[in-house]
Amino acid sequence: MKITEKDNYKIFRDEKDDVKDFASYLERVHDDYRDDNVVVDILKYGNLELDELLAFLQLSNNHRKNKRSFVIVNDTINIDRVPEELMVVPTLQEAEDIIQMEEIERDLGF
Repeated sequence: MKITEKDNYKIFRDEKDDVKDFASYLERVHDDYRDDNVVVDILKYGNLELDELLAFLQLSNNHRKNKRSFVIVNDTINIDRVPEELMVVPTLQEAEDIIQMEEIERDLGF
């Protein structure tokens, strides 16, 4: 896994070729980044099936309970099929925008 640190979030990129293994790995090491806002960059996988994306659902729910952002970046999944609990955006810029908006909401007490 490759980690890029930004001002108020970290970008995680998989260096292997199995999106479900990547989700499983992120769950196992969650304590290492539980206090960070997270962007999971899975653009390299191209077309994903919904069940592959759902591998991140439990992790996303657990991470958001700690009042931290968890945003997945993939530009091929049909967004209408994605559950509301998962935040999926097509670009890294949109992921950064979402994190900034969620930080503002948290600061305002929402």
